[in-house]
Amino acid sequence: MTQKYLSTALTESVCRAQQQYYGRSAAARDVTDRDSLGDAEAAFIAARDSFYLGSVSETGWPYVQHRGGPTGFLHILDRGTLAFSDYQGNRQLISTGNLLVNDRVTLFLIDYRNRQRLKIFGHARIKDARDVAEGTIQLMGEMPRTKVERVIIIDVVGYDWNCPKHITSRYSTEEVEQLVRSLRERIAELESELASLPARDP
Repeated sequence: MTQKYLSTALTESVCRAQQQYYGRSAAARDVTDRDSLGDAEAAFIAARDSFYLGSVSETGWPYVQHRGGPTGFLHILDRGTLAFSDYQGNRQLISTGNLLVNDRVTLFLIDYRNRQRLKIFGHARIKDARDVAEGTIQLMGEMPRTKVERVIIIDVVGYDWNCPKHITSRYSTEEVEQLVRSLRERIAELESELASLPARDP
Protein backbone atom coordinates (compact mmCIF):
# COMPACT_ATOMS: atom_id res chain seq x y z
CA MET A 1 0.00 0.00 0.00
CA THR A 2 1.41 3.37 -0.97
CA GLN A 3 1.55 6.11 1.66
CA LYS A 4 -0.82 8.37 -0.27
CA TYR A 5 -3.41 5.62 -0.61
CA LEU A 6 -3.01 4.86 3.09
CA SER A 7 -3.38 8.47 4.16
CA THR A 8 -6.45 8.89 1.94
CA ALA A 9 -8.18 5.74 3.21
CA LEU A 10 -7.34 6.19 6.89
CA THR A 11 -9.98 8.69 7.92
CA GLU A 12 -10.61 9.44 11.60
CA SER A 13 -13.49 6.96 11.72
CA VAL A 14 -11.32 4.24 10.16
CA CYS A 15 -8.61 4.84 12.74
CA ARG A 16 -11.20 4.67 15.53
CA ALA A 17 -12.43 1.34 14.17
CA GLN A 18 -8.87 -0.02 14.04
CA GLN A 19 -8.26 1.15 17.58
CA GLN A 20 -11.50 -0.44 18.77
CA TYR A 21 -10.90 -3.85 17.22
CA TYR A 22 -7.11 -4.16 17.24
CA GLY A 23 -5.95 -1.75 19.93
CA ARG A 24 -3.94 0.36 17.51
CA SER A 25 -4.30 2.20 14.23
CA ALA A 26 -2.03 2.50 11.21
CA ALA A 27 -0.35 5.75 10.27
CA ALA A 28 0.94 7.13 7.00
CA ARG A 29 4.39 8.73 6.92
CA ASP A 30 6.24 10.82 4.35
CA VAL A 31 3.08 11.29 2.28
CA THR A 32 3.45 12.74 -1.21
CA ASP A 33 0.75 14.63 -3.11
CA ARG A 34 0.30 11.74 -5.54
CA ASP A 35 1.72 8.26 -6.02
CA SER A 36 3.12 7.33 -9.42
CA LEU A 37 2.30 3.96 -10.94
CA GLY A 38 5.30 1.66 -11.19
CA ASP A 39 6.22 -0.91 -13.82
CA ALA A 40 4.27 -3.68 -12.08
CA GLU A 41 1.13 -1.54 -11.88
CA ALA A 42 1.43 -0.41 -15.51
CA ALA A 43 1.83 -4.00 -16.74
CA PHE A 44 -1.11 -5.19 -14.63
CA ILE A 45 -3.41 -2.44 -15.89
CA ALA A 46 -2.41 -3.01 -19.53
CA ALA A 47 -3.33 -6.70 -19.24
CA ARG A 48 -6.85 -6.15 -17.92
CA ASP A 49 -10.04 -6.39 -19.98
CA SER A 50 -12.35 -5.13 -17.23
CA PHE A 51 -12.48 -3.20 -13.97
CA TYR A 52 -15.00 -1.80 -11.49
CA LEU A 53 -15.52 1.94 -11.17
CA GLY A 54 -16.84 3.43 -7.94
CA SER A 55 -18.32 6.93 -7.71
CA VAL A 56 -20.56 8.83 -5.28
CA SER A 57 -23.72 10.84 -6.00
CA GLU A 58 -24.58 14.27 -4.61
CA THR A 59 -26.95 12.52 -2.19
CA GLY A 60 -24.05 10.48 -0.77
CA TRP A 61 -24.93 7.09 -2.29
CA PRO A 62 -22.03 5.03 -3.68
CA TYR A 63 -22.35 3.48 -7.14
CA VAL A 64 -20.22 0.70 -8.60
CA GLN A 65 -20.17 -0.01 -12.31
CA HIS A 66 -18.43 -2.77 -14.27
CA ARG A 67 -16.46 -1.54 -17.26
CA GLY A 68 -15.23 -3.99 -19.90
CA GLY A 69 -13.52 -3.93 -23.27
CA PRO A 70 -10.58 -5.30 -25.22
CA THR A 71 -7.43 -6.02 -23.25
CA GLY A 72 -5.71 -2.73 -22.44
CA PHE A 73 -8.79 -0.55 -23.01
CA LEU A 74 -7.89 1.24 -19.78
CA HIS A 75 -5.01 3.24 -21.21
CA ILE A 76 -1.96 4.47 -19.31
CA LEU A 77 -1.30 7.98 -20.57
CA ASP A 78 1.57 8.41 -18.13
CA ARG A 79 2.52 7.11 -14.68
CA GLY A 80 -0.06 9.36 -13.06
CA THR A 81 -2.89 9.37 -15.60
CA LEU A 82 -5.32 6.76 -16.93
CA ALA A 83 -8.08 7.04 -19.53
CA PHE A 84 -10.82 4.96 -21.11
CA SER A 85 -13.59 5.43 -23.66
CA ASP A 86 -17.21 5.68 -22.53
CA TYR A 87 -19.55 4.14 -25.12
CA GLN A 88 -23.23 4.53 -25.80
CA GLY A 89 -25.07 2.32 -23.34
CA ASN A 90 -28.37 2.16 -21.49
CA ARG A 91 -28.50 5.96 -21.23
CA GLN A 92 -28.72 5.96 -17.43
CA LEU A 93 -25.44 7.94 -17.17
CA ILE A 94 -25.23 7.35 -13.41
CA SER A 95 -21.43 7.36 -13.24
CA THR A 96 -21.28 10.34 -15.60
CA GLY A 97 -23.76 12.29 -13.49
CA ASN A 98 -21.91 11.45 -10.29
CA LEU A 99 -18.62 12.67 -11.75
CA LEU A 100 -20.18 16.02 -12.60
CA VAL A 101 -20.63 16.77 -8.89
CA ASN A 102 -17.87 14.67 -7.30
CA ASP A 103 -14.73 13.79 -9.23
CA ARG A 104 -13.47 11.26 -6.67
CA VAL A 105 -13.37 7.68 -7.96
CA THR A 106 -11.97 4.32 -7.03
CA LEU A 107 -10.98 1.64 -9.52
CA PHE A 108 -10.90 -2.04 -8.63
CA LEU A 109 -8.94 -4.27 -11.03
CA ILE A 110 -8.83 -8.06 -10.59
CA ASP A 111 -6.80 -10.82 -12.21
CA TYR A 112 -8.87 -13.83 -11.18
CA ARG A 113 -6.55 -16.38 -12.78
CA ASN A 114 -3.50 -15.25 -10.79
CA ARG A 115 -5.51 -14.06 -7.77
CA GLN A 116 -4.28 -10.46 -7.83
CA ARG A 117 -6.13 -7.19 -7.37
CA LEU A 118 -5.19 -3.54 -7.57
CA LYS A 119 -7.15 -0.65 -6.06
CA ILE A 120 -6.73 2.92 -7.27
CA PHE A 121 -7.92 6.26 -5.89
CA GLY A 122 -8.18 9.11 -8.36
CA HIS A 123 -9.90 12.24 -9.63
CA ALA A 124 -11.86 11.79 -12.86
CA ARG A 125 -12.69 14.33 -15.55
CA ILE A 126 -14.92 13.91 -18.56
CA LYS A 127 -14.12 14.99 -22.11
CA ASP A 128 -16.80 14.94 -24.79
CA ALA A 129 -15.73 12.64 -27.63
CA ARG A 130 -16.31 15.48 -30.11
CA ASP A 131 -13.59 17.45 -28.32
CA VAL A 132 -11.03 14.64 -28.39
CA ALA A 133 -8.24 15.30 -30.87
CA GLU A 134 -7.65 12.83 -33.67
CA GLY A 135 -4.22 12.21 -32.18
CA THR A 136 -5.82 10.48 -29.20
CA ILE A 137 -8.05 8.21 -31.25
CA GLN A 138 -6.22 5.21 -29.78
CA LEU A 139 -8.29 5.79 -26.65
CA MET A 140 -11.31 4.64 -28.59
CA GLY A 141 -10.17 1.02 -28.66
CA GLU A 142 -11.88 -1.29 -31.13
CA MET A 143 -15.27 0.44 -31.11
CA PRO A 144 -16.13 2.83 -33.95
CA ARG A 145 -15.46 6.44 -33.02
CA THR A 146 -19.13 7.26 -33.64
CA LYS A 147 -20.09 4.94 -30.75
CA VAL A 148 -17.87 6.77 -28.24
CA GLU A 149 -19.63 9.54 -26.33
CA ARG A 150 -17.02 10.49 -23.75
CA VAL A 151 -13.45 9.87 -22.68
CA ILE A 152 -12.91 9.55 -18.93
CA ILE A 153 -9.48 10.72 -17.76
CA ILE A 154 -8.34 9.75 -14.26
CA ASP A 155 -5.57 11.48 -12.35
CA VAL A 156 -4.17 8.82 -10.02
CA VAL A 157 -3.89 9.75 -6.33
CA GLY A 158 -2.75 6.46 -4.82
CA TYR A 159 -2.99 2.70 -5.21
CA ASP A 160 -2.90 -0.49 -3.18
CA TRP A 161 -2.25 -4.15 -3.96
CA ASN A 162 -4.76 -6.30 -2.05
CA CYS A 163 -4.24 -9.61 -0.30
CA PRO A 164 -5.12 -12.54 -2.62
CA LYS A 165 -6.42 -14.71 0.23
CA HIS A 166 -10.13 -14.74 -0.66
CA ILE A 167 -9.93 -14.33 -4.44
CA THR A 168 -11.45 -17.36 -6.17
CA SER A 169 -9.53 -18.40 -9.28
CA ARG A 170 -11.61 -17.98 -12.44
CA TYR A 171 -10.69 -18.30 -16.09
CA SER A 172 -11.97 -16.60 -19.23
CA THR A 173 -12.96 -18.60 -22.30
CA GLU A 174 -9.70 -17.60 -23.99
CA GLU A 175 -7.63 -18.68 -20.98
CA VAL A 176 -9.38 -22.04 -20.83
CA GLU A 177 -8.75 -22.52 -24.55
CA GLN A 178 -5.04 -21.89 -23.99
CA LEU A 179 -4.90 -24.36 -21.11
CA VAL A 180 -6.64 -27.20 -22.95
CA ARG A 181 -5.06 -26.63 -26.38
CA SER A 182 -2.10 -28.91 -25.67
CA LEU A 183 -4.46 -31.59 -24.33
CA ARG A 184 -6.57 -31.43 -27.48
CA GLU A 185 -3.48 -31.67 -29.65
CA ARG A 186 -2.29 -34.74 -27.72
CA ILE A 187 -5.72 -36.36 -27.98
CA ALA A 188 -5.71 -35.77 -31.75
CA GLU A 189 -2.26 -37.41 -32.00
CA LEU A 190 -3.41 -40.48 -30.04
CA GLU A 191 -6.59 -40.79 -32.10
CA SER A 192 -4.51 -40.62 -35.28
CA GLU A 193 -2.19 -43.34 -33.97
CA LEU A 194 -5.13 -45.54 -33.03
CA ALA A 195 -6.68 -45.07 -36.44
CA SER A 196 -3.48 -46.19 -38.14
CA LEU A 197 -3.23 -49.46 -36.18
CA PRO A 198 -4.26 -52.61 -38.06
CA ALA A 199 -7.67 -53.90 -37.18
CA ARG A 200 -7.74 -56.93 -34.87
CA ASP A 201 -9.74 -60.04 -35.66
CA PRO A 202 -12.69 -60.55 -33.34
